[in-house]
Amino acid sequence: MNLLDIDITGYDTLLLDRDGVINRLRPNDYVKCWEEFEFLPGVFEALKKWTPVVKHIFVVTNQRGVGKGVMSENDLLEIHQKMIAEIENHGARIDGIYYCTALSEKDIRRKPGCGMFLDILHDFPDIERERCLMIGDSESDVMFAMNSGIRGVKV
Repeated sequence: MNLLDIDITGYDTLLLDRDGVINRLRPNDYVKCWEEFEFLPGVFEALKKWTPVVKHIFVVTNQRGVGKGVMSENDLLEIHQKMIAEIENHGARIDGIYYCTALSEKDIRRKPGCGMFLDILHDFPDIERERCLMIGDSESDVMFAMNSGIRGVKV
């Protein structure tokens, strides 16, 4: 399924995984700097289409590379800042990025745990679970949606 094929009717909050949904996944590696970040086809078009019709668009992403010391948190923040700027240059938006750098699978903030969604609910109390849609590319993303009590679709 392509991002542009996703029916968001009835949803006002979108949660997107980053690697494999917004940018090209680097098998057995991490996006460690902006030069390694490659937007996937259709991302700008989908975000531009969704921007005027939903209240919130968030990125929820596991970033174990920081926890492993492969890259710094500052590197990650720089990538995210440039990603948001490029998305805005294409007439779209991201309202917030939630990330987990934990190494442990038991960390509640690490997908498939629901901790990042709980953080979003805390920061944005107007969000209703039944109006949230998670868009991911992995079983972990689908399980995150299920554990968060929201609908998930896999691209």
